Amino acid sequence: MFSLALTYLMKFNVTFSEERAYPEIIQGGMGVGVSNWRLARSVSQRGELGVVSGTALDTVLIRRLQDGDRDGNVRRALAAFPYPAMVTPIMDKWFQPEGRKADQPYRLKPLPSVSMIREDEELLIVANFVEVYLAKEGHSGLVGINFLEKIQLPTLPSIFGAMLADVDVVLMGGGIPLAIPGVLDAMSDLQPVELKLNLTGSRPTEDDLLTFHPGTYISALQEPLKRPLFFAIVSSDVLAKTLVKKASGIVDGFVVEHYSAGGHNAPPRREGAYGDRDLCDVSKVAELGRPFWLAGGCASPETLQLAKVMGAEGVQVGTAFALSDESGILAEIKLEMIQRYFKNKLDVITDFEASPTGYPFKRVELDCNRRMEARRPCDLGYLRHVYKKDDGTISYRCPSTIRGTYLSKGGDECETEGKRCLCNGLLSTVGLGQVRKGRVFSPLVTCGEDFSFLDTLVKDQTNRYNAKDVIDYLKSGKMNPRAVAHAV
Repeated sequence: MFSLALTYLMKFNVTFSEERAYPEIIQGGMGVGVSNWRLARSVSQRGELGVVSGTALDTVLIRRLQDGDRDGNVRRALAAFPYPAMVTPIMDKWFQPEGRKADQPYRLKPLPSVSMIREDEELLIVANFVEVYLAKEGHSGLVGINFLEKIQLPTLPSIFGAMLADVDVVLMGGGIPLAIPGVLDAMSDLQPVELKLNLTGSRPTEDDLLTFHPGTYISALQEPLKRPLFFAIVSSDVLAKTLVKKASGIVDGFVVEHYSAGGHNAPPRREGAYGDRDLCDVSKVAELGRPFWLAGGCASPETLQLAKVMGAEGVQVGTAFALSDESGILAEIKLEMIQRYFKNKLDVITDFEASPTGYPFKRVELDCNRRMEARRPCDLGYLRHVYKKDDGTISYRCPSTIRGTYLSKGGDECETEGKRCLCNGLLSTVGLGQVRKGRVFSPLVTCGEDFSFLDTLVKDQTNRYNAKDVIDYLKSGKMNPRAVAHAV
């Protein structure tokens, strides 16, 4: 928002930067399935950086197949995968030509684990290929994929699948992704890669590694893969400096995210509230000499221009694209959010308890999600905590699952308070919700705090707009009266 950019300008001494051949707009990688291939492709076709979410793409793929892939897009991408032997078992196991009945539960894949079997790795490879392939289809624009450091177990095969589809940029936040640049370097040469496992409550040993060897999945005659750029999503200049100094390879750029952004936010320095101490010193990021973009409340022409004044290439925008026609959010949810905004009844909550990650999480209360879901066994497992039992073996627990189960695995009762199942809730938001006892799991909607872009983008009673409208607005140079009002 305009006031955010002015705060930065007044607080820090910033100067103009040289023009560089980077996109001005990065479309945020919102998961699960919000930043889908349709949205990313639409943005990329217009010369900006379209980004698909890499979160839970294996589940997204098999649910699309169980729903019959009615438009045939998934099967078209699968037919383009360069190693058909990986695709055949996926189609045989998951594709339902007639589709799934509305009251029929989705069949589930095994939960992510440290010792992932080959079949599950291949599903991740293929699923990430499909999403990037479809996003890149039919144009020459740039496409990125966004991963979360906190969701670690699927990361290596997921990156490989995206690289097989020639992904241009890998973006990652939700932690400190020191190892990812080196992973991209080695994987492009088809060399084995590894990640140090993040363990809850104990330090990893030399044996606690996630490993992956791309050469065991594709032909030894394969040419080296293109090494995508790596953009780290950070909330502080200290973290940006750390990544430049200590990362395993080159960090090619940064997305500097304000705490008003949607999804997961970095924890505040003062417990329970954000303030000036949580602002990133953008001038220090600029001094690192890497391209960067501002994110969080940046969906306005004035903020795009001010970001450039501060030395940024431009802005990353999420929520404005999330409510566009092309995003994966169900149409009825988009409509309710837009209507609530114009009635001044749209409230975004920074929930410090909801996420199993322990990070603050933005969510919106809507008619579709008033019902609180009962706790139940963890059946997707993307946000499970990995820990070591007393005997030294690896195990898993999630604070949003049945409380007794979590406590029996050594978890703390206080860690379960207020927790929600993000995995199932976010899938419901994009129309892929699980059915239990004849009822679909309640959606969980996340977005940023600023909606002033709707004043300009919503022009008629349809309450709809598309990704092109967002880009045209951001690059129009027009000043949004409500955004200017925030500044004064």
